[in-house]
Amino acid sequence: MEPLAIDGRTLTLDQVRAVAQDLRPVTLHPDARARMTRSRAVVDARARSSEAVYGINTGFGLLADKKIPQEKLDELQVNLIRSHAAGVGEPLPDLVVRAIMLLRANVLAGGFAGTRPEVAEYLVALLNAGVHPIVPRQGSVGASGDLAPLAHLALVLLGEGHARVRTRELPGILALRMAGLEPMKLQAKEGLSLVNGTQVMTGIGVLALIHAERLARAADAIGAMSVEALKGTPRVFDSRIVRSRPHPGGIVCNTNLMRMLAESGIAASHTVGDDRVQDPYSLRCMPAVHGAVRDALVHVRGVIEHEVNAATDNPLVFTKGDGLSDSDDLLSGGNFHGQPVSIVLDYLGLSTASLGAISERRTEQMVNPRESRLPAFLTPEPGLRSGFMMPHVTAAALVSENKVHAHPASVDTIPTSGGQEDHVSMGVTAALKADTIITNVSRILAIELLAAARGIEFHAPLTPGKGVAVAHKALRARFPANDQDRSWGADIDRLATLLREGWLDATFREAGVALD
Repeated sequence: MEPLAIDGRTLTLDQVRAVAQDLRPVTLHPDARARMTRSRAVVDARARSSEAVYGINTGFGLLADKKIPQEKLDELQVNLIRSHAAGVGEPLPDLVVRAIMLLRANVLAGGFAGTRPEVAEYLVALLNAGVHPIVPRQGSVGASGDLAPLAHLALVLLGEGHARVRTRELPGILALRMAGLEPMKLQAKEGLSLVNGTQVMTGIGVLALIHAERLARAADAIGAMSVEALKGTPRVFDSRIVRSRPHPGGIVCNTNLMRMLAESGIAASHTVGDDRVQDPYSLRCMPAVHGAVRDALVHVRGVIEHEVNAATDNPLVFTKGDGLSDSDDLLSGGNFHGQPVSIVLDYLGLSTASLGAISERRTEQMVNPRESRLPAFLTPEPGLRSGFMMPHVTAAALVSENKVHAHPASVDTIPTSGGQEDHVSMGVTAALKADTIITNVSRILAIELLAAARGIEFHAPLTPGKGVAVAHKALRARFPANDQDRSWGADIDRLATLLREGWLDATFREAGVALD
């Protein structure tokens, strides 16, 4: 696999996914090395001067007025990392830690942090060697960056903390030795540059967003399957209807539904003699609901794409020729504040929750014989067998749990650092909540998919639409039909994982009916 050359300017979300998930190797772009070398010279000059410069020869936060002697500047950076490694809770998955490491290296590669190129190259070396620092998920308020979790990551560069190498958790020094590395000697500002940024909330957010985008496409396909199972009418997806209210996401969703339902024998069977006037909202309003989610995800993606290449340090180092400055300068500001990311991660979570809410309603329609005209709970022997009774209850439980998680974190703030950091973003909390919601939605959709497939089978020998038939066949290849009562949990979780990983996307591409 060709290495990804990071330059701090052009990283894409798909490249983040490839490094995190597919273990794509990484290298530092020569242009980045040159920029970092120029900005480092500015930092070195300030470190040698008698001027008090925040982050280089002063304390941090409320202690910024404490000048540090020049002979203690390197010790200052080590002390910063040790003292800030105060995170608690379960560690983040290695997949997420890889994304965070890449994002932090990419920020340094932009040249605005003022670190030596060797710092970014060290992070890259850890990534390529499969050394994943143990990073607790709690402890960031998302203001001066994700300080606590990033400090746990940085500890391993010093040969401290703990890391996972393959499946083994080791002290940091042993993990470095396995990778053929020695502990790094940090210089002025470099400790601060390793912890000052939004890369934890952004790393979690990138991967959660990609999962949500896959689920949005899956929801269209699964919703179309429910239309077939419930003998809903595809007439409500006439393109004239959605184009009269031309939200882009709604148009895309409507197109996907029609692609899935094309050539449906089930739909043709009830065009005459059906006494129902209108289908429930959970069927006919999919373009409005799924489309709104899609439009929200487009906005979230735009913000996150900006953030992965943004300078989020403080202070920032500007040099002649960096595209922003005509002089060498070092400026303190607030780019580390996570509010731009926190707000859209709340948006990501609450919008994706809507996919789960409407999905559960379609499942309820299918298992309720008063609504579906199907056997009760989709079992041929209701009473003797419970069928889909409890999977629907699980979907309902997850929907209600998501309502709690959808409460925004970005409106919360709590002063820290003696009041110096008096407004915070709670961005990591927003990211973790969004990720939880998205995982729950994948399970809700998995339940609907299993139910819809069974519902369609009760209509045999009538055949579903072309796209629905592809999804049904692919599902049954992995999850054969089974009317016996059994434990559902393992199948639901396995199918949910497949949906988050894009299994349906791959299925449709191979069949030539790919969804947008």
